Amino acid sequence: MMLKFLRLLKILRVSVRYGLDEIAISGLRKPRITKLIDTVFFWRDLSAPRGERLRMALEELGPIFVKFGQVLSTRSDLIPPDLQIELARLQDRVPPFDSDLAIAQIRKSLGAHPDQLFATFERTPVASASIAQVHFATLKDGRQVAVKVLRPGMKKTIDDDVALMHVAAEWIGNLWADSKRLKPKEVVAEFDKYLHDELDLMREAANASQLRRNFADSHLLLVPEMHWDYCSNSVIVMERMYGIPVSQIDRLEAAGVDLKKLSSDGVEIFFTQVFRDGFFHADMHPGNILVSVEPETFGRYIALDFGIVGTLNDFDKDYLSQNFLAFFRRDYKRVAEAHIESGWAPKETRVDELEAAVRACCEPIFDRPLKDISFGQILLRLFQTSRRFNVEVQPQLVLLQKTLLNIEGLGRQLDPDLDLWKTAKPYLENWMAEQVGIKGFMQRLKAEAPRYAHIFPQLPRLVHQALERQADKPADNAELIKVLIHEQQRTNRLLSAVIYFAGAFALGVAGLQLYLRYHQLG
Repeated sequence: MMLKFLRLLKILRVSVRYGLDEIAISGLRKPRITKLIDTVFFWRDLSAPRGERLRMALEELGPIFVKFGQVLSTRSDLIPPDLQIELARLQDRVPPFDSDLAIAQIRKSLGAHPDQLFATFERTPVASASIAQVHFATLKDGRQVAVKVLRPGMKKTIDDDVALMHVAAEWIGNLWADSKRLKPKEVVAEFDKYLHDELDLMREAANASQLRRNFADSHLLLVPEMHWDYCSNSVIVMERMYGIPVSQIDRLEAAGVDLKKLSSDGVEIFFTQVFRDGFFHADMHPGNILVSVEPETFGRYIALDFGIVGTLNDFDKDYLSQNFLAFFRRDYKRVAEAHIESGWAPKETRVDELEAAVRACCEPIFDRPLKDISFGQILLRLFQTSRRFNVEVQPQLVLLQKTLLNIEGLGRQLDPDLDLWKTAKPYLENWMAEQVGIKGFMQRLKAEAPRYAHIFPQLPRLVHQALERQADKPADNAELIKVLIHEQQRTNRLLSAVIYFAGAFALGVAGLQLYLRYHQLG
């Protein structure tokens, strides 16, 4: 309890020093408090911009608060642009922990000393972050690996700091006039879940395995293989990857890497993850990306650190496809309708007003050279518009926005003339054509066929049983019987249509094959 109290005192001291209370002053429900605060802390120097002061305060409070700022920086639907820009500059500046502690963690998790598990183990870590650090090692069979070890005592540290954040969120909810929209309690709860997910390294290993499987046949992206016999919740061992950090442009050029191709490949990788797989690496900043210069994999991206991934379900994909399709056609009314139909904009929202706001965000890009268009800036403006209309931005789409901003920034660093719009548009158009066209229909029909094949034969029996159960009360259930009969007739018609369609399709294919064979023989 004493340690928590001392930690709270430190948080209050840092908050006062950097004037974090001033950031909330404009939204306080009780203006008199603001005058009292200014009078009591008259000695402070608050000349620096508020975003810069917030960033420095979080850095001084330590890794957990830095991570909270990093997560908050992605919520452009919640915070003003000046704060978001500064929070995006937060970096984990955490010294490595003692190698003896890492060895103890490995021994506890894997049941043996690293000298017994590995042929070699480098005691000096090669990378260190707030949650874990990495050591290089060699397996007994000679394979080079990277060993990621969870920082000891992290769970208790996280639990203590997040508990204080929950208390602060409660205070903000009671004092801040804008708290209903900003949802401080929900934001802290989301961060709590995010941090505890990162504490489970097996989850990260599973994410990496899924991404590796998705790109098994790709010539664009490499993902390290996990060695499952050496993985646990607090230690994971993966294939060691060799490459040049993507941010080291001079080294990439000296190695002969085509930066323009590398830039466009990054865009293709991102959209493939999002629209083909619905599973994407959501932490693609330069520190997590290498470029291979090995002869057999030259120029391919190498992804690292899979603690944060985003997923999209069919509903999300359908929402995105409708918005992108309407966007390409400059049909802003459809964009507005899609937001309201999805429930993310309040039902009472006027379509014409939301349409006008979206038009103001998007229309300017059609009157400028393509290379001057920034998808990231468009998304930022759309998220800012969402605040005005109380649109609930879904967490998975916020991760998507964050990742797209990372990709665009990285791409422009590699190729200043990168046109994300021009690069992405053909890919998106092809994907949407597959989704809404006959090809998409056939794929969905094929995917659902096993389920329907199981259900259709049972329908007559199920309907008959339902009718028998209601036989004792024919007068009371006449309407239900009519509905059941009507549904049975609809089912029969649908089944007949499917059978006829499949038969016609099979006959057409057979006829085409006979025609081609006849001409080949001729």
